[in-house]
Amino acid sequence: MPLLTKLAAAGRVEALLTNPDRKTGLEKSHTGTLTLRFDGIEGDCHSGLTRPADVRTIRQYPRDTPIRNVRQLTLLSVEELSQIAQIMAIPEVKPEWVGANMVTSGIADLTLLPPSSRMQFPSGATIVVDMENEPCRYPAEIIASHNPAQKVGFVKAAKHKRGITAWVEREGPVRLGDPITIWIPPQRLYGGATA
Repeated sequence: MPLLTKLAAAGRVEALLTNPDRKTGLEKSHTGTLTLRFDGIEGDCHSGLTRPADVRTIRQYPRDTPIRNVRQLTLLSVEELSQIAQIMAIPEVKPEWVGANMVTSGIADLTLLPPSSRMQFPSGATIVVDMENEPCRYPAEIIASHNPAQKVGFVKAAKHKRGITAWVEREGPVRLGDPITIWIPPQRLYGGATA
């Protein structure tokens, strides 16, 4: 029995970005196509089947422990980038400033897509949503360097608007302008959760 449900509304790829060298910083450059492989975006500094554990997983693993790389891609939306800029009282937040690999449009509340949702592209390439990407100080510093008179800081403005991280489930190319089909898992609250 199929578990995932296809959403009626489709999204669209508005920007694609990559950076081959992490040492050059967080900022990425625009491109027309991303080639998705099982280890991530071909030629991007965040590709790899594994990654070292960091501050995000410090409660589970000692720093630098090799773990599965579920952060192969970072996605943001045109709509949420605009909302962040409005809250910060600046003209715009460019996706290259925040380390985005893909910018979408037409997906309501992209950041709140449930984990395990699938995003599928015309080539068949498919990515799986890991989880919400928490805002942090690195993009905040880049944005501040371009907008020293901002009224609200990025970390506060981007809460629940910072996009998602994802990993590749099926290989293939993704092109600028591609439609995006969204598949979501069943939605229910976990009764065993405690505060």
